[in-house]
Amino acid sequence: MKRLLFLGCILVALTKPNTILATDNPLSRPNNYFGIHIINEHDIDAAAEMVNGSGGQWGYVTFVIREDERDIGRWSLVFEKLKQQKLIPIVRIATKSKNGIWLKPDINDAQEWANFLNKLPWPTQNRYVVLFNEPNHAKEWGGQINPDNYAKVARRFWEKFKRASVDFFILPAALDTAAKNSPQTKDAVDFWQEMYVSDNLIFTIFDGYNSHSYPNPGFCGNPTDSGRNSIRSFEWETSYLERYYLQSKTQIFITETGWGCNIAGTQISEFYKYAFENIWTDKRLVAVTPFLLNYTQTPFQKFSWIDTAGNKKPYYELVKNIQKIKGEPAIL
Repeated sequence: MKRLLFLGCILVALTKPNTILATDNPLSRPNNYFGIHIINEHDIDAAAEMVNGSGGQWGYVTFVIREDERDIGRWSLVFEKLKQQKLIPIVRIATKSKNGIWLKPDINDAQEWANFLNKLPWPTQNRYVVLFNEPNHAKEWGGQINPDNYAKVARRFWEKFKRASVDFFILPAALDTAAKNSPQTKDAVDFWQEMYVSDNLIFTIFDGYNSHSYPNPGFCGNPTDSGRNSIRSFEWETSYLERYYLQSKTQIFITETGWGCNIAGTQISEFYKYAFENIWTDKRLVAVTPFLLNYTQTPFQKFSWIDTAGNKKPYYELVKNIQKIKGEPAIL
């Protein structure tokens, strides 16, 4: 039955611009959209305490698995712990870094990634996978900006994942929407346009949309700001991409956001309070996973929700204490 469903999805994606490919709609049931981005599996307990605090369960955690970390034993233990803590993983796949540059993905590696992730004991029916990171930065794509290549890689990976299991819920790489055209970066609008020229249906194949809605400039903008350089960037992005057949009701995942500047933690707490009460209320939002729970070294220590002494910052406690709902994701 699942094979027939998959073949139907493939046919629709090839012939019709408006299509929904997810086998389970996470917004069709109670959904705890609170989440956090983690670097290390040792932070799972602290993540659960925050995103499931005050009545919640089945919040989200975003994390990266590199190609040189494809260890079934290690990640099976991680996924079992996520299930115990009632956390839903959003896995961003990655290559590996060399001299500060992430290697360009090998399109022929798609099958190995699909095989590996298909063997893991996912805690929920939906298996959320993000296809790489901010390819409008040269350093994220082998030192070159290549929208045509990203579109081809994304489609091949989508095909292999969907053949492995229709429960894979595939998300595109988020772009840095604050980036300008330069030798090392490309404006998101130009990047999307070149993706579309390469593959006119590329924005119809994904099960949801992925955004890095940062408060710019300098990760220090006001939460009341709007537009592509604000925490409302996801609104601008999805509206713009409707011209390339992205559905207006597509489900949205903010897998990175948050303040990374030298202002008081109490002020950042107020920013988050405003965001959760006034911005991240969009009915299309499935998950909001700010960057980053615990990282006390350069270059990301300014984003960390836990300080160098291991103390949780005020906004950790703020989010923990926000009343949440008990998520009820589909579980096989």
